[in-house]
Amino acid sequence: MKSSGEVMDIIAAYREVGTYRGAAQMCGTTHKTVKRIIERALTADKTPSRKRREHNFDAVAELVTEKVKATAGKISAKRLLPLAQAAGYDGSARNFRRLVASAKKAWRRENHRGRRPAVWTPGEMLVIDWGDAGGGLHVFCAVLAWSRIRFVRFADNERATTTLRLLAECFEELGGVPKMVLADRMGCLKGGVVANKVIPTADYVRLATHYGFRPDWCQAADPESKGIVENLVGYAKRDLVAPQAPFDDLTVANVAARQWCAEVNAVSHSEICAIPMERLAAERDLLGALPSLRPAVGKAPATRKVDKLSCVRFGSARYSVPTHLIGARVAVTEAEGRLLVSDVATGEIVAEHVPVAPGQAAVTDEHYGGPRPAPRRAARPRTETEKVFLGLGPVAETFLAASAASGNTRLGADLVELAALRAAHGDEALVAALERAVAFRRWRAEDVRSILAAGAGTAQVRPAGDALVLELPQVPTRPLSAYTLDKIGEVS
Repeated sequence: MKSSGEVMDIIAAYREVGTYRGAAQMCGTTHKTVKRIIERALTADKTPSRKRREHNFDAVAELVTEKVKATAGKISAKRLLPLAQAAGYDGSARNFRRLVASAKKAWRRENHRGRRPAVWTPGEMLVIDWGDAGGGLHVFCAVLAWSRIRFVRFADNERATTTLRLLAECFEELGGVPKMVLADRMGCLKGGVVANKVIPTADYVRLATHYGFRPDWCQAADPESKGIVENLVGYAKRDLVAPQAPFDDLTVANVAARQWCAEVNAVSHSEICAIPMERLAAERDLLGALPSLRPAVGKAPATRKVDKLSCVRFGSARYSVPTHLIGARVAVTEAEGRLLVSDVATGEIVAEHVPVAPGQAAVTDEHYGGPRPAPRRAARPRTETEKVFLGLGPVAETFLAASAASGNTRLGADLVELAALRAAHGDEALVAALERAVAFRRWRAEDVRSILAAGAGTAQVRPAGDALVLELPQVPTRPLSAYTLDKIGEVS
């Protein structure tokens, strides 16, 4: 590389002789070096930008970007390739995968979820989850977040009663109750979701009230928000289930689970570099006190007699059952947000309903042999006057029904008068007058006559418009000193 002094000498020599080879002989270098230095000096030492290389997928790059954005970066190149080929792409699948990978990388860079490490507070959070242990067994896992105490038990189902029973057993094992219990949106504890807010079941609310904790929920389809217990589920499967499975008995499995929990809680945890049992001794003082009694989980079935409407009353509401059970006694239970009605004699579930509010009725058409017949309350004209008036269309039927509902005892005479107005003004004018009468709730024939007499110049009601916004001019301001007595003549 030439020094700055040598570069200046080459430039001066070129300016003197005007040729690359002459300047090269004067400076003892080659003409190519002189040419490169002179061209760089003429472009202010700026390297020209490199022209972007064209690719065979440029025509479908925008399509790929839109699809990646619409699917939140989940769609694969395999599924996108037929769409791109239909749009004109004729390159290889390998080259197209590069395009999709680049689009996904750009989308993830612009839509980062902003995750950060969790900061746990002593006595605050217990995280729970279910896992499949295979062979018909399910593993219930719970982690006390700050001390990392692990609680693992086996069950043959994941129903609400089992979950609540094991949660109560976990509290007794810990010797206290944390402030919150974090769970994913498991169906056994979730009564519904409204505007992304999870509604707990009634049994879960009763358990939380009894123990004094607040239920908390993870985001939907977001296992990272409870990764602390997800790791425990995987750890239990690898270290407890895999070496000892299959378990012949559920009791044997739970004995092994208790021994395993005592083992892992007595050794140093790799992340907190402390023994969980020792941390629990310090955290237990911050846990809530256990109640004196464990609450009864689940309800005993209630018996009801089917009434003449083929319904049973439960919670001040009516629930339908098949008509052949009228007069029989049935059992009513609530399970997982559903109300189940079963025959006491056979134990067969004869009806299933969604619980309704007090005073309401949940009716299934199949219990009555078909759908409810439509009400027969339509207007049925008998006289010629009534037939002619209802022939004006739906507005005439609306006017007739509303006028009768208002207590118009002269409705029959009004129809005769309206027929005369129809002959005088025509169908179109009368229909318009009836529409205006309905809009202003005027139900007499003289009201319609007044509307027709007013003509087409009557005001038409319109909804309120937008607010009037005015931009006021800017007015200069003066200080108070400009209004002193000696400056009165100067103020304009």
